[in-house]
Amino acid sequence: MSDAVDVSAARAGDARAFAALVDRHAPACLRYATRMLGSVEDAEDATQEAFARAYRALAGYDASMSFRTWVMSILINRCRTSLLHRKRRTLRVVLDEDAVARAHVEASDSDAHLRDAIERALAQLDAPQREAFLLKHVELLSYEEMAAMSGMKISALKMRVQRACERLQALLEEDRYA
Repeated sequence: MSDAVDVSAARAGDARAFAALVDRHAPACLRYATRMLGSVEDAEDATQEAFARAYRALAGYDASMSFRTWVMSILINRCRTSLLHRKRRTLRVVLDEDAVARAHVEASDSDAHLRDAIERALAQLDAPQREAFLLKHVELLSYEEMAAMSGMKISALKMRVQRACERLQALLEEDRYA
């Protein structure tokens, strides 16, 4: 079924139709949130909250926008809120040396090193640049979709993506992976 059919059915009270929407869009949402927030647990929370908010607001959904665009805009706002709250709380980390030793896997391939370098570089971008880069180059969205999701102008998004790419290149060169 298409998103439009599932949205109509979900609005009429069909929980399975909304579940189909979640199944269809949750992987992309979780991928984006994980890279944006840097934590699978935080990403799962943000994604779950975004879909819960979408479900509660389904009656107000504007069918002129794709469901994916609409739910991603909710998720983007959840990620922004999560990042703001993260700055305000103190994280407490307990290092379990045995667990670290058991979880450690040697990377045997330069691709793994490059992937790690890219993840480190992404984590060093400021949140607005990381958001724009991930939406454009990981989620492969058009600038029009990005503007609809983020509420920003296309020209500003293009500038953020360009600056993010330049910053990533510089960070990767520092890490000798460019």
